[in-house]
Amino acid sequence: MSDIENVKKLREATGAGFKDCNLAIKESSGDIDKAIEILRVKGISKASKKMSRDAKEGVVAVSGNEAKTSVIEVNCETDFVAKNEDFTNFVKELSELNNEKNSNLDELKNSKMKNGETVENNVVALIAKIGEKITIGKAKTINNAGTINNHYLHTVVKDNISKLAVIVSLETKDNSDTIKTFGKQLSMHIAASNPLALSSKSIEQSIIDKEQELVTEELKNSGKPDDIAKKISLGKMNKFREENALLSQAWVMEPKKKVQDIVKELSITDLKIKEFYRIKIGE
Repeated sequence: MSDIENVKKLREATGAGFKDCNLAIKESSGDIDKAIEILRVKGISKASKKMSRDAKEGVVAVSGNEAKTSVIEVNCETDFVAKNEDFTNFVKELSELNNEKNSNLDELKNSKMKNGETVENNVVALIAKIGEKITIGKAKTINNAGTINNHYLHTVVKDNISKLAVIVSLETKDNSDTIKTFGKQLSMHIAASNPLALSSKSIEQSIIDKEQELVTEELKNSGKPDDIAKKISLGKMNKFREENALLSQAWVMEPKKKVQDIVKELSITDLKIKEFYRIKIGE
């Protein structure tokens, strides 16, 4: 077989550029398997150089069913690559595997994909082929007993892949359309309103402290007497808690009401919002 045919074959097998393939064929004296190995080694060194760059673009993918749902984030450097078919195909298969592995990232990275290679090796091969830094970001599996999960994808790239994803877990024995509709609407509300926690009590203390610092700083320069400044500070902090806790947020579909009012109005006695997770690329 001529060198040119070998180069062509190598390009098809690895997706690497003509120049790299040509050099690898020369180096391996026309042995394609050896040439693939040479490119892989080079690909890894190419990949490690790229690892110092920023990967702030990418996609999130959701897999699973209403009992167990998982989301995973895969980052790249440009939106162009986020829409690349090799990239989206990898993300789709990864997302299914992630749901199997319950978002245990160490287990996931060592799992074998359909091509017989580990996830980690597939990431390296993808970096070499696409020429951008690719990293696996956050992952989350929601799997609670006696619940129904619902999810919402915003800015869909393709199928179950998007730029923003929300999973909501509702605890209830009721499996009616009313619950499913509410689950869908609640997912959309969370996508838009980005709550920090379910209730004001469960907002992380470090976030509360940071906000308190900002409010104190702002009032320090206002020249108001201490007792009035304290009252204003208290009011601002209560408002912050209210606006950032899901249950006390204004319901996106009907802002005069709060999320907790909507839950009450459904009159489903055992209904509770159990858990939610929201993830947006670049946030």
